[in-house]
Amino acid sequence: MKALTSVDFFKTPLVLKITAIVLISITFFYLGRSWSSNGYQQLIFFSSAPQKSVAISPNFNKSFNITALIAQNQSKTLPDKTPQPEMDDSSRTDKNRTFGIVDSDGRMSDEFEVGEFDPEVVENWWNETGVESGEKDVRVRVKRFELCPESMREYIPCLDNVEAIKRLNSTERGENYERHCPEEGRGLNCLVPQPKGYRQPIPWPRSRDEVWYSNVPHTRLVEDKGGQNWISKEKDKFKFPGGGTQFIHGADQYLDQINKMVPDIAFGSHTRVVLDVGCGVASFGAYLLSRNVLTMSIAPKDVHENQIQFALERGVPAMVAAFSTHRLLYPSQAFEVIHCSRCRINWTRDDGILLLEVNRMLRAGGYFAWAAQPVYKHEQILEEQWEEMLDLTTRLCWTLVKKEGYIAIWQKPFNNSCYLSREAGIKPPLCDPNDDPDNVWYVDLKACITRIPEDGYGANLVKWPDRLHITPGRLKSIQMDAYMSREELFKAESKYWSEIIGGYVRAWHWKKFKLRNVMDMRAVFGGFATALIDQGFDCWVLNVVPVTRPNTLPVIYDRGLLGVMHDWCEPFDTYPRTYDFLHAAGLFSIERKRCNISTIMLEMDRILRPGGRVYIRDSLDVMDELQETAKAMSWRVALHDTSEGPHASYRILICDKGLSRP
Repeated sequence: MKALTSVDFFKTPLVLKITAIVLISITFFYLGRSWSSNGYQQLIFFSSAPQKSVAISPNFNKSFNITALIAQNQSKTLPDKTPQPEMDDSSRTDKNRTFGIVDSDGRMSDEFEVGEFDPEVVENWWNETGVESGEKDVRVRVKRFELCPESMREYIPCLDNVEAIKRLNSTERGENYERHCPEEGRGLNCLVPQPKGYRQPIPWPRSRDEVWYSNVPHTRLVEDKGGQNWISKEKDKFKFPGGGTQFIHGADQYLDQINKMVPDIAFGSHTRVVLDVGCGVASFGAYLLSRNVLTMSIAPKDVHENQIQFALERGVPAMVAAFSTHRLLYPSQAFEVIHCSRCRINWTRDDGILLLEVNRMLRAGGYFAWAAQPVYKHEQILEEQWEEMLDLTTRLCWTLVKKEGYIAIWQKPFNNSCYLSREAGIKPPLCDPNDDPDNVWYVDLKACITRIPEDGYGANLVKWPDRLHITPGRLKSIQMDAYMSREELFKAESKYWSEIIGGYVRAWHWKKFKLRNVMDMRAVFGGFATALIDQGFDCWVLNVVPVTRPNTLPVIYDRGLLGVMHDWCEPFDTYPRTYDFLHAAGLFSIERKRCNISTIMLEMDRILRPGGRVYIRDSLDVMDELQETAKAMSWRVALHDTSEGPHASYRILICDKGLSRP
């Protein structure tokens, strides 16, 4: 055999393999030391002993508590590549929410452009909370809730508080019809029972004309108002012919008359949102729905106590509310038309304080339609009431546009010029410039004229349906810091809910749901309701803005939607069994800081129809308690991942309330 030369020796396969192994070993040795010295002591690949051979990692076949690792590494001085956690609300010095971006100098800036849509960013902004890892392992046990007594079948906690009403010094101004909620510790702690024989509600649009007697088994209105074409009972159903006290020949004919009197009202284009005061069974609002008009029908829980319950059973937007001593829970310039047909309200009492509340809620240039006996009867006392009404509306700078038959229609001015040109000392005066006309939660009525914004916001709206997607000018008036960032958030919220609802339709077949009466329990700009409209759902949504959040109600109404202010640590002013669907996004992770989760959940059970459904979209750390509370109320529950996948910090809890209690 020929002897190997030195060059040939180094070319042999064995030597090449040995050389490669040595080089790879040296490379991994230095990589391991570099990684370990960068602050992550647990990531050790090579032993620190002075031996040359490769060692097995000390971490081999071990499990670690990732939470502990994170906490340990937070003590190191490392480059911060993660977003800082949002401060708790209690640590904020500014009562207003701040939206925008931080520039390179650390200052808040509103100069930015919207890039690609990131659902996770909107999700975090929406919920404004993170997973509290320390609570994830805590198991919650909730005792099963019992049924309430049968006497509480129609119970509205804040309106049926007999003890509090008895303690009132006076009921002269209707104080007994206002909110008087139970004291802490004495709230609802049981499940409100349903009537015997309760049935799945008749679907819309049939429900406009008939409902099951067994669902609202009360005949008082039939006895009192049957002759006025309000309501009748036929076998196992209530029938609604569409009449009212002042329009016994039907609401359609009545609406045509109003349109002819003032063509500029233009139902369904110029007029989109209406308030009907003293609504009866809400036939006025029910027939406006076919004209693309949303009407909030309100009435107190008085001798005709179930009229609002009938309205909601029919599938018509309605709330229990009274003109008394406090502002109604709607913002300024909310309604294009406010209607009162024999609503039994003395508008001129106390220097016209009740009509001044109408003026606050009426949009600049909007119309007040009054159908009542003083308009057309010539008895002395009624003629005096008419003269008082003329005098008051003149001092409010309202213009009597038309008086025909039993209807009179006034128009509110578009600006403050008339108010400012009145003689000195004329009452009522203008409200103080510092008065916030959108501050409505437990705020007393004020005998002053609400100023119209000088910039024209609230009056300069485009027609329906274009206004649904156009950014309202009043977005600037919302108490947030930067106009540009608010506008971008408005657009982002609309896009966010459009994609979410589109996903629900595809994945969970929402089009098969019988959605009619829907409540968004934590609305922001009305994006959820807008998405339902865009998807073609034949339903209406009540957008509830919690009192702890920025008051976005003016924006919601400017879009042509309905909304109301509410504190979810207190009961809501509606009858039991009135909503088909409740939607709560990020509600519980915020409100649990103020009240028990079970308090809100029991209220949800009270207002949810048997057979109704709940979607809760919230952070992981509240899901255990929500599930256990739902089970304790005999709801069927299912927990789902969001579209971001199983590692996202949010989940969707879907709950179904059975048609009957087990």
